[in-house]
Amino acid sequence: MDVKLPNLGEAADSGVVVNVFVKEGDTIAKDQALLELENEKAVASIPSPVAGAVARVYVQPGDKVVVGQRLVAVTEPGRPEAPTAAPPVPSVAATPATGEELPPPSSTAAQPLDAEPPAAAYPPVAAPSIRALAAQLGIDLSQVHGSQRGGRIVMADLRAHIQRLQRLATTTPTTPAKPLKAAPEPVDFSRWGPVTVKPLTSLRQVISRRMSESWTSVPRVTQFDEADVTDLMALRARYAPAYAERGTRLTLSGFVLKAVVDVLRQWPLFNASLDALGSNLVFKAYYHIGLAVDTDAGLLVPVIRDADKKSLLELSRELETLAAKARERKLMPDEMKGGSFTISNQGGIGGGHFTPVINLPEVAILGVGRGALKPVWRSDQVEPRTVLPLALSYDHRVIDGGQAARFVVDLVRALERFDEAAVQL
Repeated sequence: MDVKLPNLGEAADSGVVVNVFVKEGDTIAKDQALLELENEKAVASIPSPVAGAVARVYVQPGDKVVVGQRLVAVTEPGRPEAPTAAPPVPSVAATPATGEELPPPSSTAAQPLDAEPPAAAYPPVAAPSIRALAAQLGIDLSQVHGSQRGGRIVMADLRAHIQRLQRLATTTPTTPAKPLKAAPEPVDFSRWGPVTVKPLTSLRQVISRRMSESWTSVPRVTQFDEADVTDLMALRARYAPAYAERGTRLTLSGFVLKAVVDVLRQWPLFNASLDALGSNLVFKAYYHIGLAVDTDAGLLVPVIRDADKKSLLELSRELETLAAKARERKLMPDEMKGGSFTISNQGGIGGGHFTPVINLPEVAILGVGRGALKPVWRSDQVEPRTVLPLALSYDHRVIDGGQAARFVVDLVRALERFDEAAVQL
């Protein structure tokens, strides 16, 4: 039997092969990992649904595969060996016995800009999530070209259809469509010396795409401030040994996370999202906080769910666990979805204020720099105090400057007056 790529989850229909663990002739057990697949920012193992012998391996590291594509062929005990692969279909048009030349296969790329896809004889095939999104956007799926087997419509097809409609909306009948941005002129860097060319990894491409989408679609402003965390650091030093006895580290990130949730309760607008049409605000009754983690492979953002219902001890444990899984590339796709607000803490690396990029579809993100000892005027005298840089980037379509300033002021107050009862075990 052919083992095919299973459904990877909502709106996930492809991935890149990272490792292949089997070769032809290997004997495998049921549920044994056949390969590792990178999808979006997660790496997951694909298990074998049966036991048997590997008759053929169809993929290799670096291949991009889609749902339903063959990965390996397995000969089950007592069954004949897998048949050899059928010869590839010729790329040129075949000529029938009558000598009449067949027309070339149709291509959506060759259609004129304003050409509508032919009406489907049957209802279009698409996942429930695709149908729901299309209904929300008012899109007739029968007008969308499905690129997958049997004409199945996936998210990429829906996105391509929307882009085509956008081009049509900005093109008059007498004016040909023009690209919004001129293509960059290629540069031969080897003219000036030796170079090494390395393709972007799948993860880096995902990060690049998401950052570009955020930067081009969101009018953002960053609100800067500083919090005096001298007393907070003393509190941390006092309770850190007790937390270590419970098997976890008490870090500044845990305090910031706890304070952010408290302030989000006061300012639900910062925990909201715009809908796909940009005409409605979705207020969330949950607090799922994303934590940006710096890894060798790139930036990953695991999500701590229901952070408002967890103690500082529980948050500290989960912070440590998710950060370790991120660095080992063990995060599952669902562990990086559903966030309502994100924190990016660069304090462990260094630096002060910076401008974090909003993690869509969220409307705000908090950047935290490294605390530094500074002279601060207090009680008619200058004192050395530990000051923590804060930077709140927000979506100006949803949040105004006054609201952002008040949010940051409340966050500074929450950090400077952190309740000791929340730290006690």
